[in-house]
Amino acid sequence: MKKLALSFCAITVMTISGCASFADMAGADSATLNAQSAQSFAKMTQEARAKNQLDTSSSTYQRINSVFLRLKPYADQLNQTGQRFDWQLAVLKSDSVNAYVAPGGKVVFYTGIVNKLNLSNDEIAAIMGHEMTHALEEHAKSKIGAQALTNLAIGIGTSYAGTNIGDLGNAAINLGSQIGIGLPYSRNLESRADYGGLMLMAKAGYNPNAAISLWEKMNRLDGAGGASFLSTHPSNTQRIGDMRKNLPAAMAVYNKRR
Repeated sequence: MKKLALSFCAITVMTISGCASFADMAGADSATLNAQSAQSFAKMTQEARAKNQLDTSSSTYQRINSVFLRLKPYADQLNQTGQRFDWQLAVLKSDSVNAYVAPGGKVVFYTGIVNKLNLSNDEIAAIMGHEMTHALEEHAKSKIGAQALTNLAIGIGTSYAGTNIGDLGNAAINLGSQIGIGLPYSRNLESRADYGGLMLMAKAGYNPNAAISLWEKMNRLDGAGGASFLSTHPSNTQRIGDMRKNLPAAMAVYNKRR
């Protein structure tokens, strides 16, 4: 078991420092991921258009698109991936309270997140900045590397433990790899996207205070703030607390534009 513990410690260090590099070695380099993302995004928008689910004209679409266009040049300035992003936006007609980004700058918003939460443009910018930061920091690529490392950790742990470990031992290894590597890493990426999004929206002239009001609305929708344990996302309450700590730095950037 000492060898098993040492294996997990070594893998954890690799996760923190080199998941993106590990993804490159696994064949998930930036150019490849961006190209695959572009193909998937094109297919998704084509299917959504055929089903009349692609919004290209409503007032909700126009507001989301205006925020997207305003943030885009500032996002380009922050791009250090070595790959030029072909930023694209798809707005889907859906009551889902959701938004996401794919590698290379493919942003998807559901109308429900704006309409159900009655978001201001500044609050839309908080979501947009968060998603753009995920793409700029290549968090999808990092997660691929983290998953590969997690799988490696499970393999090493099982190998060291031997064949007599039993179901409970296997469950412990799987849970250990999840808690020790996967979940904290995913939460860390979410926190980084929160911070990066806060600074990005400030650079574009959107009030960073809106990031806090956004998550307060999410809190009321979710109820009680949720729990971050065994979740890939920090709780809404935790996010709000972190954003309050980062607000002075973001407001300094915002106030320079005024």
